[in-house]
Parts: sequence; C-alpha cells; structure tokens
Amino acid sequence: MNLVTLAGVHKRFGERPLLENASLLINEGERIGLLGRNGSGKTTLLRMIAGLDTADSGQLTIWGNVRVRYLPQQPNLDPNLTVLETIFQTDTPQMALLRDYERVSLALHHQPADLELQRQLGELSAEMDRVGGWTAEANAKNTLTKLGITQFEAAVGTLSGGQERRVALAQALLNPGHLLILDEPTNHIDASTVQWLEEYLQGMSAALLMVTHDRYFLERVANKIVELDRKELIAYEGNYTRYLEQRTARQELLARHEQKRQVQLRRELAWLQRGAQARATKQKGHIQRVEALLEVQYDPADERVAMALASRRLGQKVLEAEGIRKSYGDLTLFANLDFRLEQGDRLGLVGPNGAGKSSFLDVLAGKSEADNGRVIWGPTVQLGYFDQHNEELEANAHRTVADYMGEIAPLIQTNDGERIETAQMLEWFLFSRPEQRTLIGSLSGGERRRLYLLRTLATRPNVLFLDEPTNDLDVETLAVLEQFLDAFAGALIVVSHDRYFLDRNVDFVLSFEEGGVLGTRYPTPYVPQSRPTTPPPVAKTATAPPSITPTAVATRKLTWKETRELEALEAQLPELEAQVEALAAVLNEAGGDYQRLGKATAALEAAQTALDAAMERWLVLSG
Repeated sequence: MNLVTLAGVHKRFGERPLLENASLLINEGERIGLLGRNGSGKTTLLRMIAGLDTADSGQLTIWGNVRVRYLPQQPNLDPNLTVLETIFQTDTPQMALLRDYERVSLALHHQPADLELQRQLGELSAEMDRVGGWTAEANAKNTLTKLGITQFEAAVGTLSGGQERRVALAQALLNPGHLLILDEPTNHIDASTVQWLEEYLQGMSAALLMVTHDRYFLERVANKIVELDRKELIAYEGNYTRYLEQRTARQELLARHEQKRQVQLRRELAWLQRGAQARATKQKGHIQRVEALLEVQYDPADERVAMALASRRLGQKVLEAEGIRKSYGDLTLFANLDFRLEQGDRLGLVGPNGAGKSSFLDVLAGKSEADNGRVIWGPTVQLGYFDQHNEELEANAHRTVADYMGEIAPLIQTNDGERIETAQMLEWFLFSRPEQRTLIGSLSGGERRRLYLLRTLATRPNVLFLDEPTNDLDVETLAVLEQFLDAFAGALIVVSHDRYFLDRNVDFVLSFEEGGVLGTRYPTPYVPQSRPTTPPPVAKTATAPPSITPTAVATRKLTWKETRELEALEAQLPELEAQVEALAAVLNEAGGDYQRLGKATAALEAAQTALDAAMERWLVLSG
C-alpha cells in the first residue's frame, strides 16, 4: 500500500534550489535510507513529509489516515516532564491510559488516604489488565534501558543532550505510526546500542525513512536507498551494497550520454562550419540543436580528486602520557593512566558514552589540563585535532568559505612541492565555486563540519585526532576523508561508534571503559595488507569525456563513391541515434534485474560504438 507520494515537487531555500521536479513513492514495509550531500536538502525533505514544511510547487500527498512520526536531530521535549511521562506523551489509547495511570498513581503516593484517587486507580488498573497496558509499560522501560536510560523518574531537563535524544528516540520507536522518519538515529549512541536498534527496526511493522551516515546500518536495515542527487530523488532497490552497484551503472550511463552529446555537438558544429550550403530552414534547425546541446550541464557527481597534500616528517618520538588523571567534581574519568603513541599507529578508541574518551583526547591535545601526570610530545609533531565543537567556525560565521580557507593557503602544497589553489582544495571537499562565496554562518550543520574537517587536514598534520568524525558528515565526505587517510603516513587516533569507519581506517582498537582503563590493543575486523584507495564495497567513478573544441574543417572534393557514402550516412545516423536512445531506456528500466542489465549494457555499448564510428566517418566526409 502506498503511504506517501511526491510528484514534481520543487523547493527552494532562499535563493538556493533544493528540489526540482522531484518524485518519490513511499510504500508499506519499505525501510528507506536517504542519502545526499550535506546541505542538499535531506532534512528539508524529511520536514516536508512530516508536515512541518511545504513544497513550493508540485504534489506531496499523505494518503488516507496514514500517521507519520518524525524524530529530528534536535528533538524538542518538555524539560519539566519525567522520562516516563515523556514516553507516554503520545496519542495512542494505550499510551493515554498509561499516562493516566502514572498520574493517578503519583497523586495517590502523595495522598494515600484519598478514596477518590483509590477508586480511580482501581478502575485504571482493571483497564490496564484488559488492554495489556502492563506489557506496554514494560516495553517502554525495556526500550529506555536498551538505549541507556535507566532513571525513569528523572526530569528531562536534567539530562544531557545525548540522553535527551535517546529518550526522544525511545518515544518514537514505541509509537512509530505508519511511517517513522529518523534523522541521524545512530548519532550519540554506542556500537552495542546501534546493533540493538538495527534488530528493532528490522522487526518493526511501520515503514521507515531515515537519514544516516552509518554504512553498516544502511547495509543491515535498509531495503531501499533514495539518493538526493542534482536536486532529484533517485530510488534504488536493495541495501547499501546493491545501491552502490546500481548507482555505478547509472553513473556510467550518464557518462555515455555525455559522450554522445559531445559527439553530436562536434557533428552539428562541423555542419555549421561548412557554411550555408543547405536550405535556410535546415541551417536554422542545426543552430537550434547546437544551442540545445550547449545548454546541457554535465555534473559528474562522483568525479573526485583524492587529497594529495604534502606530509610533514614525523620523528621516532611521538607521544607519551604518564599517570594522567582527570576529574570533574566527584566524577573521576580516568586516573593513573599511561599511554604511548608511536610512529605509524592507527588506533580507535571505543567505549560507552560518558566514559571519558573525548576528555582523554582534550588532555593529550592540551585543550584541557590534567589533574596530575604529564603529557610529553615529540619535537616534530604537528597535531591536527578534529573535535566535536567547531568553536572556531562560530567565531568566523561572518566570513565566506573562500576567505576562511584562504588564510592557510600558503601551507597547502602537494608532495611534489606544487602549490594548490584554495578553490581547488575546496572542490575536493565538495564545495563548488559558487558555494565558496557562501557565508559560513549560512551553512548547514553538516557543511560546517565538512569545512572544519578540511581546515584541520589542510594544515598538514602528522598526528591526527578525530573525535566522532562521522557525526553529521555525509557518505560522500566520508569517502574523501578515507581517501586522505589512505595516504596519511602519520599517527592517527579515532574516537567513533561507527563500526564501518573504524574497520576501514584503523588497525587496532582500545577499549576505554569507565575509569579510563585502556586494555590490550585488539586488531579491527578489517586489517588490509595494503590499504585500498576506495572503501569496500566500492563504487566506480564515472569519467567525463574531454570537452570538444571545434577546429577548422578542411574541404576537398568527394569522389562519386564518397558522395553516395555520405548520403547513406546522413540517412543512417538518425536510425542509429534512435537505436541508442531505445537501448538506453531499456537499461534505465532494468533496475535490479542484473541479467537484463547485463544484456542491455552489452547491446547499448555495441550500438554506441556503431554510432560513434558512423559519426566519425560522417565528419571526415562532410568536410
């Protein structure tokens, strides 16, 4: 059954177009992962489907009595309610009953002799027995516990930001409606909780639409991927691996279409350069076709240049920490802790939230002072620290992206000593030339994180600390970061709950438990002999054909045989073009049918080869 339909939807944010003629169907039983670059409009799309924003034009239809539940990245909960009261603040009859029961029970606790309250509690208890309310209460407490929330009577206003978000997640899971929308659900929860959440969502009857950077999560939960690409919504059936396979085929098809456009442009320009030899109306038709071909903008979304920045030499002595201790009031995060970082180490720190992993990095980096002990750095160390705060960006909110990065332009060079243009480096990190003139204050949260990461990497550190680098970064940006780390020869420490990122980029993990006990270094599941240049599973990149510059066409007199051949080609070319168009349509409709996809690809390549040969011969003869 169809739940939501988008048809021809357009949406702008100020002067920035986010959606253009976007269409999408969300059906019962689908678990959809929504991908797209930071700032492309993913959150805006979620808000539109949730009814919190409207389309500029087009149709967005929520069918029948379909109930949509939306969990944003920053939930708005009543700080005066307790955790359980918050969970019961939903519109289902069962939750309303639980809310009434908890309210009367609490009142009776304060007034135990009140006969009216005793009567009400008896009636509510009987109703709870009848509708299975006790099970619902147990489920609520179990879900909260699984998410690391055990103080059910605590006021929401006393919780940390991460805890508050997990309460909101529990509320959404317990009352998902017909369609549950989750924006970055794995942020701020540890690996074991993510695994539980995967299993929960797999067994949930409601449809699911989610934005997440966690590629393992997408692999195991999603059965459909929708990509917001070039302001359109492209749907791919299957999980993350199937998406990569199908997306590769689509990118190759787009590159072939661009190649065809370039060849057609050459043909039409050559025709025009022959002069007004044809009838005026025919000449006008060629001019119109050239203008149409020139209007087409080829945007190879996957064309990326790996960051090849010069590295700094790192000596044998890197970092030693001896007997360090850090406390906040009565809370001791770690004490008598010894740690050593050596040249070439690539370490991941894992452990529960609140164990002190970020504070540990702050002490090592000198951003926070240890209560006792000492931290000794080697003389050649240049530290790059990508923390979770982005404080420097906030102070530069009034500046443009280009101005902010231009400050460190003299530092930026390749291993060959060649200077790199600031604009080029920004393009590596997915900031187009127009976007580089944007004020930092107007960037989305994910775009700010991307810029802050680029600034950190561009200083050419030889020791790199990454604290939760995957939070709020899109998959494309993570791929660029991973390419950088493949070539990074320095020492690396990563704090992350993202299992894919750790498996992909570090060699050993250290368990950072409460009390700061660092145990044995355990090898990660993914320890390659030589690091690949792209993460597994890998998507091929589409390569744009070279642009065509018209050259002068030499003229000569054709033989009788060549004249007949030219006439035959001019009759044959439209037929070959139509054949390529038809086969391209078949390929585009093949979807996940890989047998049909393989046959259609082979047929299209053969037809395209024949068309290219015919066009090349036409160009020779038409001169």
